[in-house]
Amino acid sequence: MGSAAAKTDDRYRRMAKILHDVSKPMRVLASLNWPGELRTQFLASEGSKLPEPSYTPIDPKPVIDGLTEVRRSLETGTIDRYFEKEANCIEATAMLLASVGTPAFHTYSSQLYGVPTRAMLLDAATPLGLAEQVHRSIAELTAVKLVGGAKRDQTAAQVAAEIEVEVKKHFGDAAPKIQIVAELSANALATASAIKVRRDAMFTRRDAQQLLHHEAYVHVLTALNGKAQPDLPNLAIGHPGTTRTQEGIAVFAEFVSGTLELDRLRRLADRVVAVQMVCDGANFIELYRWFLERSPSREQAYESARRIFRGAPTTGGSAFTKDCGYIAGLLGVMTFVRAAFAADRADTLGMLFCGKLDLASIPALALLRSRGLCRPGRFLPPWALDPGWVLSYLTLNTFMNHVDLAGVAESVRGILAECPTLEVRSADEVLAGASRPN
Repeated sequence: MGSAAAKTDDRYRRMAKILHDVSKPMRVLASLNWPGELRTQFLASEGSKLPEPSYTPIDPKPVIDGLTEVRRSLETGTIDRYFEKEANCIEATAMLLASVGTPAFHTYSSQLYGVPTRAMLLDAATPLGLAEQVHRSIAELTAVKLVGGAKRDQTAAQVAAEIEVEVKKHFGDAAPKIQIVAELSANALATASAIKVRRDAMFTRRDAQQLLHHEAYVHVLTALNGKAQPDLPNLAIGHPGTTRTQEGIAVFAEFVSGTLELDRLRRLADRVVAVQMVCDGANFIELYRWFLERSPSREQAYESARRIFRGAPTTGGSAFTKDCGYIAGLLGVMTFVRAAFAADRADTLGMLFCGKLDLASIPALALLRSRGLCRPGRFLPPWALDPGWVLSYLTLNTFMNHVDLAGVAESVRGILAECPTLEVRSADEVLAGASRPN
């Protein structure tokens, strides 16, 4: 390697190290956490008094000072644009955490995570439009009794035990610890070293596998792979700029593994609609009451509302917009994977797992890999280790895109015009061997 190339590589390493060091102390979700007594007080008031969480804003100056050094080092080209975008996202994250509890928090949240009405990078669709389509589709399936209520009869201990066995098989000595905790902003949450499950949460029989593919085989896996990048340590640290892609990969993993239930998809759509309601002015009490009609318990309705108001004033008009990213991220990842496959660039798909990244970063990271600075991921999800099903799906999907579904649907509607509506057996009835007359 020539001296000029070596100096360039050293410059990349220095910028990556600074980005890692300034972003590592900023733990967004931990900084926005609400204590358990707020839930107790709110439910004791029968949902009649707005919660009043308190936050500790960070001082953004150390972050901004470090990013100034990165920006002084920037030159031109795809790789430098990647580092510049990383710096911009990390700066906005610092400002987000410096403005907790104020209306300005919403401004930075919208910049980082997006809003329900903003079109996506690779598609003109919006998260809100997708969420509304999910709701319409599920309503139609429910009307013909193809969708029943979710049966949550699994405890946190049962789910944790099932996940623990599988992560030890997959990750060996690097397997994360499985912890059952009293307070958590979601039913489960993952870091590189632990998967936490909320003690009072109840789960369906498929949830353990869903959490395994979402939390372990994506969030934990990309964190571990990022930590194994000595030249690009910033890939070990997720920040809001990577959230949409990370959550999109995680929900895509649920889909390809067959663990994405319709009730789960409905809840993801609910969150997008809830964010829009708050942007339009709904306060915490109004959102809680909306979720109360869609939740199995008062506690779950509270937790769902809390997700949207973390860091923002509870009076409405300002929201933590992170929950826009799940459905939008899913569509973005699915669109990218399908397009890469159709363009004969399936070679790039492994880059999704080399660390915490955004889809738009893949060209720069591929260039860094060609320079020996970005290493292939040590771990891959089970479905990516043997991607036969995914490749079959993509092959058929590429073919089906050429089918005029509207025309076919009209033909099928005519064929079935005289066909009476049939009763549909539930899964429990099928497993029990029950039958009904047609």
